[in-house]
Parts: sequence; C-alpha cells; structure tokens
Amino acid sequence: MFERFTKDARAVVEGAVGHAEREGATRVEETHVLLSLLDREGSRGSFALASLGLPPGGRAGLVRDLDETRRRGGLSRADADALSGLGIDLSEIVSRVEETHGEGALAAVGRGSLFGGRSGRRMFSRGAKDLLTGTLRAAVARGERHIGDEHLLLALTTRRGVPSEILADHGVTHASLTRVLYGDSRRDEPGAATEAKAG
Repeated sequence: MFERFTKDARAVVEGAVGHAEREGATRVEETHVLLSLLDREGSRGSFALASLGLPPGGRAGLVRDLDETRRRGGLSRADADALSGLGIDLSEIVSRVEETHGEGALAAVGRGSLFGGRSGRRMFSRGAKDLLTGTLRAAVARGERHIGDEHLLLALTTRRGVPSEILADHGVTHASLTRVLYGDSRRDEPGAATEAKAG
C-alpha cells in the first residue's frame, strides 16, 4: 500500500513519527497524524484545510484543543460532557491530579518516560494503522491510483475519536472536505445513489 503514497502523504507519516518522538510517546497515534497534517503547506490536504478556514499558521485553535484533550488524559470533549451528565466534573479531577502530580500529569500517561519506552523506531497504534488502511479506501472510493495527504485527512474525518471530533468542531467534516476537494458531497452521502436514480 505504501508504494501508492504520494510524496506529501509519506511526509505526513514521517511527520507523525516525529511528533510522537518529540512527545515521548511509545506509539504513533491518530493525533500525531493530524498534527503532521496541520504542519503541511502546498499540498492538497493543506489547500483543503485552508479553504475550510484553517490556513497554515492559523491552526492554533485546533492544536490548542488537541493539547487540552491530551491534558485530560485523552478524553474528548464529548467524554467530558458525558461525565458531566453523570455529575462528574472532569476539569476538577484534572486540576486535583495536577495539584498532586504536576501540570500535564494525565497527558504523560502512555509516554515512554513513565513506562521505560524504548528509543528508536516508533510503532503505529491500532487506530493509526486502521487510519492508514482507511486512506486506501478513501482513494479507491474516488477511483484514484495514488494516496495523497488529502486521503489521510478524509480518512481521519470518517473515524470516531478525538481527531475527527476536533476537526468537526473547526468545520472540517467529511462532507465539507469532499465538497472542497471534489466539488460535491453527495457522492459519499448515504442514500445519494438511490436519490440520483429516482431523480
């Protein structure tokens, strides 16, 4: 599959590994792929993000939201809202943990520094591997022979989890990306083929 990756897509994967290394993470996660996508300039993926209001250098809000999620130990805003519905104040829990163990204590869970992680090559988490497989599906669905960084972005928006939730919070959804990249969103919507035949 990797032989089908364009130069931009390969750069995103390499950048994700770099983000994981700088963070001290034992594995490359989907959030590292998103951070690497946000670093890109001059590619189809970066064009799509800019068209949706996230120009290079202007993506601080999205990165801030990722950092806040990391600070909560990986729990998304939806997780925090669900806990709040049960009467659990996640912000209070994070504050108490940080009072005792230092700022960012929950963000460090899973990092090599706490668990004696090895230096060297970073493995991809199951979610990151599934994301890479999803890029192939995104390209094949469009009849495209190569996998670009735009396919990584499309695949991220179709997966459940923190990256897609944060992207959606900033107006980057599968439908909006499809519209920007291909000029239509109906082709990927459920039921679109049925409606087209009826029309």
